[in-house]
Amino acid sequence: MSLDPENTLVMETTKGKVVIKLRPDLAPKHVERLKLLAREGFYDGIVFHRVIDGFMAQVGCPHGTGTGGSKHPDLAQEFNAEPHVRGVCSMARSQNPNSANSQFFIVFEDARFLDKQYTAWGQVVEGMENVDNIKRGEPVRDPDSIVSMKVMADIA
Repeated sequence: MSLDPENTLVMETTKGKVVIKLRPDLAPKHVERLKLLAREGFYDGIVFHRVIDGFMAQVGCPHGTGTGGSKHPDLAQEFNAEPHVRGVCSMARSQNPNSANSQFFIVFEDARFLDKQYTAWGQVVEGMENVDNIKRGEPVRDPDSIVSMKVMADIA
């Protein structure tokens, strides 16, 4: 499979490398935000604060608690018909559908009840076994983290 380096994220985690194919066709503004934050180094060192077995691993809060976002404004929802199945990456949000900012989650198993209610923006194409090994909890004790997240095009 050939990946477009400008639309691929390479996430080094404490459990290993995870490669995510971005889907600007589904959520162009969310993909743009994720690339901006990756290029700012926002995700480097951020912990997986909410990891539910059989459901998903959530990351992207600068406080490590699920209560914060980036310095950028919240995004308007870009709900789409992409099914929330294993490996899909989607934006976390509050009750307000237009509150996604920097937090996202990776789905472990089918979670189709999220379809068209959360903005799916990518798919893990390599390293899902590393996502599977992320420490579980709500909150997670001694959590795993993103060591670095970069746009593939920026990796020398």
